[in-house]
Amino acid sequence: MPKIGLFFGSFNPIHIGHMMMAEYFVENTDLKEILFVVSPSSPFKKKESMLSEHQRLYMVNVAVEDDARFRSCDIEFKLPFPSYTCNTLVFLQEKYPDKQFVLIMGEDNLESIQKWKNADFILQNYDIYTYPRMGYDGGENKKLPNVTFVNAPIIGISATMIRAAIAEGKTMKYFLPPKVAQYVDEMNLFKV
Repeated sequence: MPKIGLFFGSFNPIHIGHMMMAEYFVENTDLKEILFVVSPSSPFKKKESMLSEHQRLYMVNVAVEDDARFRSCDIEFKLPFPSYTCNTLVFLQEKYPDKQFVLIMGEDNLESIQKWKNADFILQNYDIYTYPRMGYDGGENKKLPNVTFVNAPIIGISATMIRAAIAEGKTMKYFLPPKVAQYVDEMNLFKV
């Protein structure tokens, strides 16, 4: 059964850190395909700084369009708000029973997964591949049998940092995939 990595995020915007991590996973694990699952809303994020889901999906599409290993996924646009990972997983498994889905997440999310809706269901039924994040260690969840730690490089790039720099008038074009940087510039996104 083919394993597909699910890389959830708001991707506000998608940046080279996301792309580097996805590539590391397809090159260094048994995952051969990564779905970038664009979350339209998150119960843990403030909405005021969030671009529309369609703008964020567009940026993911242009970031991944030239790499057959990566695809965008808008499945959460069709599910009830707010987005809950457990609901998305059930929907995907019902729609694609011949696929095995694996969650990709940083140690920060693994540490706080108990705050997620139906966290026990996720932890008992899905493999989780986790990568290092500065200042986190995954907590007790790192010891669970379905959690695999992938010793990927620590990437200190965040969408928050990129948005703040653009708002201050700084150029961040090398922090974004080229077509994303072009779109952000053309649309004057994140500028004050």
